[in-house]
Amino acid sequence: MYAIIETGGKQYKVQEGDVLFIEKLNANEGESITFDQVVAIGKEDGFVAGTPLVSGASVSATVERHLKGKKLIVFKYKAKKNYRRKQGHRQPYSKVTIGKIQA
Repeated sequence: MYAIIETGGKQYKVQEGDVLFIEKLNANEGESITFDQVVAIGKEDGFVAGTPLVSGASVSATVERHLKGKKLIVFKYKAKKNYRRKQGHRQPYSKVTIGKIQA
């Protein structure tokens, strides 16, 4: 059984036991969370698509850690004008382990 959930403006296909790196959540490490925005569910006997969400479906998960991604360099430059701006960015994200899919 698998589910397609939506969180952080993105959609993820998840199964029980999967480990995901998603946009940072407002939850402490070790805390249990529930994703209510389930777009679709795939079972052994068929596929159920929501309009836009599947009613009564949810996915439970546990927050493992909060991390930061690799550093990206944002460099703005205008030729012949002596204009240079260098800025770094590290995107925060959460490591989540999927628990149970309820449909």
